[in-house]
Amino acid sequence: MVGSVNLDVVVPVERHPRLGETVIGGDHYRAAGGKGANQAVACARLGAPTRFVGCVGDDEVGATLASALSDDAVDVTHLTSLAGVPSGLALIVVDGTGENTIVVSPGANARLTSEQVTAAPLAEAAAVLLQLEVPMPAVVAAASAARGLVVVNPAPAASLPDELLAGTDVLVPNRGELAVLAGVSTEPTTADEVVDLVRGLRGPRQVVVTLGSDGALAVDGPTVTTVPAIEVEAIDTTAAGDSFCGALTVALIEGAALADATRWAARAAALTVTRKGAQPSLPTRDEVAEPADGRRARSAGI
Repeated sequence: MVGSVNLDVVVPVERHPRLGETVIGGDHYRAAGGKGANQAVACARLGAPTRFVGCVGDDEVGATLASALSDDAVDVTHLTSLAGVPSGLALIVVDGTGENTIVVSPGANARLTSEQVTAAPLAEAAAVLLQLEVPMPAVVAAASAARGLVVVNPAPAASLPDELLAGTDVLVPNRGELAVLAGVSTEPTTADEVVDLVRGLRGPRQVVVTLGSDGALAVDGPTVTTVPAIEVEAIDTTAAGDSFCGALTVALIEGAALADATRWAARAAALTVTRKGAQPSLPTRDEVAEPADGRRARSAGI
């Protein structure tokens, strides 16, 4: 796992403010977060031995974030503490329907280098799961160093270098991220539009597009599978996508087909949105239950 680690500061509100407006929220709370760290914890709680490669500052927040990962049995040998740099911070506002807006101050995450990435034993991993909250050269270096499955969650939305697309086995965008990858200005609204954009992408044969309350579409070569969302009462959608990506990756390295892995990931994401916070909301293996073929994760991990 190569990616970001942040401290989340979450404020609940009845509704999101309009531009220039101030609204009064409820009591704020703090939780460990960051797309990379969230996905690492998701994998670890689902039974995959997990290493994390990233950066924190040499501040109290950095120590807290490192401890949170360790407490979930994530190997932090390659989590670097940088002197004189603040740890990453995410400011999250969650409304009464569970929808959120997020502003991220990357801090130490923006200092992750290709050299730090290639110093980690990524070639030993059964899978390397990547996101875009760290510098693109570090992401490209991680994909190049991997010898197992490479799963890329292109979030926040950005176009991807050809060499990263070529090295990606499974791409997991949402609608907006898919539109950016496809170079179009409008998000797809129908399944046919989603599939058309996926077919036009260079690179990975397997693409899973997350569609929020509409579920997900798994495109495996010529085969397209629609996976409906599981109906739950959403409290906080923070980390739903991270939970999905972690579960998808664990199921795939255990031998599940892409469609089955997508269904299992949808169950994990549904559990996540019924709880507050990012890492605190991520489910365990027992809560999600076994994937279709019931295999365990490889010892090489993620």
